[in-house]
Amino acid sequence: MSGENGGKSLLSLDEVLEATGGVHVLGSGEFFITGVQTDSRNVTEGTLFVPLLGEKQDGHDYIPQALEKGASSVFIAMSSYEKRPDYFTGISQSNPDVIFIAVENTMHALQKAAARYVEHFPDLIRIGVTGSSGKTTAKEILASILSQKYNVVTNPGNLNSETGLPLSVFAIREGHKVGLFEMGMNRRNEMAEIASVLKPRFALVTNIGTAHIGILGSRQAIAEEKAHVFDYFNSFGTAFIPRDDDFADFLADSVDGNVVFYGDGLDQNVKFVKDEGLDGTEFSVDGISCRIKLPGSYNYKNALGAVAVARLLGVSSMEIKAGLEKMEGAFGRSEVLHGKYTVVQDCYNANPDSMEKAIELVSSLETKDRKVFVLGDMLELGDASCEAHTKTGELCSHSGADAFYFVGAEMKAAYDKLLSDNPSAFAKYYPESSDESIRQIAQDIQKTMPDSTCVLIKGSRGMRLERLTPLLQEES
Repeated sequence: MSGENGGKSLLSLDEVLEATGGVHVLGSGEFFITGVQTDSRNVTEGTLFVPLLGEKQDGHDYIPQALEKGASSVFIAMSSYEKRPDYFTGISQSNPDVIFIAVENTMHALQKAAARYVEHFPDLIRIGVTGSSGKTTAKEILASILSQKYNVVTNPGNLNSETGLPLSVFAIREGHKVGLFEMGMNRRNEMAEIASVLKPRFALVTNIGTAHIGILGSRQAIAEEKAHVFDYFNSFGTAFIPRDDDFADFLADSVDGNVVFYGDGLDQNVKFVKDEGLDGTEFSVDGISCRIKLPGSYNYKNALGAVAVARLLGVSSMEIKAGLEKMEGAFGRSEVLHGKYTVVQDCYNANPDSMEKAIELVSSLETKDRKVFVLGDMLELGDASCEAHTKTGELCSHSGADAFYFVGAEMKAAYDKLLSDNPSAFAKYYPESSDESIRQIAQDIQKTMPDSTCVLIKGSRGMRLERLTPLLQEES
């Protein structure tokens, strides 16, 4: 997040102290910051280092490493400063120019400082993208389209959380016309916190699903939390909501501003043309042929949401077409990789909604080639995990696939359900996603399945199932 800002500090010391309620406790140098980081490994010259207190690590322990890399300022938690005054005083004596600011809570101070920084850009078109699944893809599609007309700044990857979003907004610079930021949450009040940083005037919602339901407890609670993305509309903002979501009306009722529903057939100037399977979907905008290269009806819906936002912001149909043509799949999200086998790799994240969509996508392909599913655990589902994985097994039993490989402790429920419904199914179970398990699955597929077989690889990021892909594409 570091970078030049025309030779000016991103924020003044007075701004930081006022925004955070902090106290300048140590250091006598000039306050000058060129970027902000919470990870000492990413610190560069002029960085404001924000150490976070975690369950297993205390970021304050990494202040010396941050200073070695050139940090010019540091937030410290007041409680940590009071417990270890000699530690901080010693560091300051060795680095007298570094400004130390004591705050009540370093994460909240980061958010408040970021919010103050965003206020430097009152003319920025601020857009938030949220949803249980598909939000990173929707953001990338929209960024590609809007970049045909505007200078766009966006969060890298899915840096969208309580810390990721505030770090991301520090990349805004004077030349940017659009600030497009993905906004995620996995606990109560997190969306409200990060909405207070960006204060989006436009919000695109992809869906209300079951991601993090183990923490929030219900889809209703998830919808209530997501609706905080509208908190700062103040009657002027516009929400883009999927009409076919069963929480669409609830979301719309939460909006103090304008509502645009999107979905297939809702805009008479945007028309579905053809589902091209793994090659994506063709549709037209004002009679001009466009194509989203990502497979699946859910990615087409993400594109429709992005198109709806772009049209409201004055992007032409030719610019929409150009933006879609430049859009490529982000790593692990419905990537289609051609080689010895056709691999549909979707290993970036997994929840019951995205798992169902991936299974439906490959099941619906009209092909004579065989189909294999390699499915890994969906993590962070809490008490809903057994039911969700059992549902996965049920979906598999109706999928028509030729072979199934289930990986991880939670996927045992899916394996059992499949064999209960369809005892003759070719299915294997691996309790863990070790390198050995991955190697055995690759060898088994190569022995039993002909070239051109379609292999779906789907699981949570922590399962690291993408290790399978290069092994599959090797000649056995």
